[in-house]
Amino acid sequence: MNILLVEDEARVADFIRRGLSAEGWGVTHASDGETALALLSEAPFDAIILDLMLPGISGQDVCRKLRARSSTIPVLMLSALDSTDERIAGLKLGADDYLPKPFDFDELVARLEALHRRTQRFAAAENADLLDCGGVTFDKRSLTVQVDDVAIDLSGKEREILLLLMSNRGRTFSRERILNAVWGMTADPLTNVVDVYIGRLRRKLRQHGGRIVTLRNVGYRFD
Repeated sequence: MNILLVEDEARVADFIRRGLSAEGWGVTHASDGETALALLSEAPFDAIILDLMLPGISGQDVCRKLRARSSTIPVLMLSALDSTDERIAGLKLGADDYLPKPFDFDELVARLEALHRRTQRFAAAENADLLDCGGVTFDKRSLTVQVDDVAIDLSGKEREILLLLMSNRGRTFSRERILNAVWGMTADPLTNVVDVYIGRLRRKLRQHGGRIVTLRNVGYRFD
């Protein structure tokens, strides 16, 4: 993990930095809120350890400004303020966890690992709805398709064929399988309806159209 540590007490910061580095994690240290916000604009981080009692911009304001940017980076707040009200206030500002000082280092590591696992699960769930095949993306939630970040218009049947092929990259589907999956028929009353729709898809996918490969006398696949 790559951690941003925002802590103005030099001894505490050095203790955390050395401990997390020993765990094999990257640690970038900021001693005030202004520096932290600047670093967050320049580089990606997997999690933030955020002290609340900072010079200049407080930790609460850093968290508030971060969430105003629509950032979803996990934030673990550290503070000597240990009342229930303080914890609730920190969580309402957008923190994901709250650890009072003094703290046990093993607990700090365990909480960071838990935040990272949770973030990874959310990312995996979100990515499951997005098929990304190197320049061609299919959002299964909105049923939108983009080619090199430009939206393209597809008919309902074109979308269904593309979704079938992209969801099974490298797998070959016979014309009969495509016909049954998309039209619910086992015989083609128009003799070449699948071929016609594949041709339309290739044209709309422009330079990526060739990724729909024809296997002569077998069927089609998306490479």
